[in-house]
Amino acid sequence: MKQSKFTCMLFCAAMVFIFSSCGGNGDGNNAGKDSSTATTDTAAKTAEVAAAVNTIIDKPVNMVVITHKVANYAKWLIGYEAHDSARLANGLHNYVIGRGTKDTNMVMVVLKPEDMNKAKAFAKDPGLKKAMQKGGVTGNPTITFLVSTWQDTVKINTVMRSRTMFTVKDWDAWIKAFIEGRQERLDNGITDRVIGHDIDDNKKVSLVTAVTDTAKAFAYYKSDALKKRRAEGGVIGEPVRFLFYVVKRY
Repeated sequence: MKQSKFTCMLFCAAMVFIFSSCGGNGDGNNAGKDSSTATTDTAAKTAEVAAAVNTIIDKPVNMVVITHKVANYAKWLIGYEAHDSARLANGLHNYVIGRGTKDTNMVMVVLKPEDMNKAKAFAKDPGLKKAMQKGGVTGNPTITFLVSTWQDTVKINTVMRSRTMFTVKDWDAWIKAFIEGRQERLDNGITDRVIGHDIDDNKKVSLVTAVTDTAKAFAYYKSDALKKRRAEGGVIGEPVRFLFYVVKRY
């Protein structure tokens, strides 16, 4: 009886061991497959994310940039947004609003036009002038019609921007020299954001950069290294620079 009980216990233990071993081998194989599948899925997702977060736009994008001074920014913004239907009727879409660093009542408005000719006509509309005056715009606004040839759209909200406008002898020669100087700008706290030129004259360049290190960037603006870069790129005269912060995106 004791022998039979012992044999039964031994048999049960053996069966538990066998099933455990089978289960273990099965789980191990599945785990390997699951791990391999997970790795493949992760790689695929990483590739998808990398593609999704590409922030570079290297196709031409038309823009209208308006710079002017206002009496009171808060009041101006209310009037500006109330006039949005007139802009939309003329194919102009809000993009970005910036405010000057030295004078926060200096405002820069960037719009994206559906039709540049229509945008130019709207800029001459007497109704626009009246709307600006009503909103507290003082002085004459500066309106430029640009084509962006390269843009990095990644959002870096708290960093100062610099918009620089200047004339070059030849666009192709300038852009070649400018690209070659990219690392030098990065080393001096300057990151490229938008590169473009006047819609009707590619010798009139418009450049927007992000200032990630103000001390280095401001020293670089006065440096012989930058003067050399400008000379190599065929820049004529002194650039006009407007320092600002992006305060609103649409």
